[in-house]
Amino acid sequence: MCIFCAAIPLTASVGAHLNAKQKAGRKMAEEKGNHPVGEKPIVKVTVGAVILLTVCSVVYHLVLSPILRI
Repeated sequence: MCIFCAAIPLTASVGAHLNAKQKAGRKMAEEKGNHPVGEKPIVKVTVGAVILLTVCSVVYHLVLSPILRI
């Protein structure tokens, strides 16, 4: 498996973990009565990274791999 193909599920799982951790921290802050900190756009960044990696993977497999004969 190429580096791009391996990075796609890894990026998605790390993004999901960070999003769940952020939501748990927000919920805990609300339960304690504290003002929750503003949310970071983890989902948008994760989706963008997965799309970028997918495009890179397609370019690698369709363009670079045949040229380099890998």
